[in-house]
Amino acid sequence: GLNIMVNEHHTTATCTTSVCTIPMAILARETKTARLLCLGLPIANRMDAGRVAEEYAMIDVISRGRLEMGFVKGAPFEVSPANSNPATLMERFWEAHDLILKALTTHDGPFNWEGEHFQFRQVNVWPRPYQQPHPPVWMTVASPGSAAEAGARGHVIASLNTGYLRTPDIFKSYREAAAGVGKEATKDRFAYLAIIGVGETDEEGKRRAHQILDYSRTTPRAAAQFWFPPGYTANEVTAEKLHNRSPLMIPLRDGGEFVMQTGSVDEFVNAGVAFAGNPDTVFEQVREFNDHVGGLGHLLMMGQGGHISHEDTVGNLTLFSQEVLPRLAEL
Repeated sequence: GLNIMVNEHHTTATCTTSVCTIPMAILARETKTARLLCLGLPIANRMDAGRVAEEYAMIDVISRGRLEMGFVKGAPFEVSPANSNPATLMERFWEAHDLILKALTTHDGPFNWEGEHFQFRQVNVWPRPYQQPHPPVWMTVASPGSAAEAGARGHVIASLNTGYLRTPDIFKSYREAAAGVGKEATKDRFAYLAIIGVGETDEEGKRRAHQILDYSRTTPRAAAQFWFPPGYTANEVTAEKLHNRSPLMIPLRDGGEFVMQTGSVDEFVNAGVAFAGNPDTVFEQVREFNDHVGGLGHLLMMGQGGHISHEDTVGNLTLFSQEVLPRLAEL
């Protein structure tokens, strides 16, 4: 009953999938019913947006219409290796977004594209995507502003590490922007990614979550100038982060904050970034979070990572799918 999500990152050890469309193409043949989500391609740092359209269309055909395609800004430490200008990254992102969707939905002949960041002659995607007019679009968002941009376009948004304090404002901004253009923001437009550890006991679930969370604890270990390149975020945000000795702080639900690199399982659970325990405990944590943010249609389970073993990964995914997933339908 589980669907599959694959992402990609570059020039770091935080993710060993450097091109998510390659494993997704394999999964398109190896699976039969699962939805396949690429979340996603950092389209502002891909030199050939037309190639992105071709890759997604081909996977959609191979999978017979099971692809969900994600467009993401990318991590800040991927800007320098891509030789991108961080100050114009979002301009490039939205131009790539528009070009890809036009390429997937234009079937009356080739077209030329003369943009600020991309120039193409005779764009002509073959084969066309299996899903018409194109596969569903997902975006990761971390701020109300980004959520509003996605809401105005009706895309699915996924929040990561935004927890109890930040997620409600992000979802609210999406709903308001969608309503402003006459769109209904149904629950299937909202997704949330959480580290999830499920065990036969609370202790076992927390142990598994603790091992997975080593991913989160090691991900921020990069020099501050690579985390916040000039122009990537607003100047005041960059100044604040550079001034802080620990560049990534996570707010707790009950006030205060903790450093991602050293956080405990209980702190991550308190923040709403992780759900951990036995099946009943995890379900109650998910239910409470779902109610708190006003409802969401997709729970993105990070059930592996860090130093968790293969055996614990299988146990975690199996127990979740058997004991937690069936109960989520009532939400």
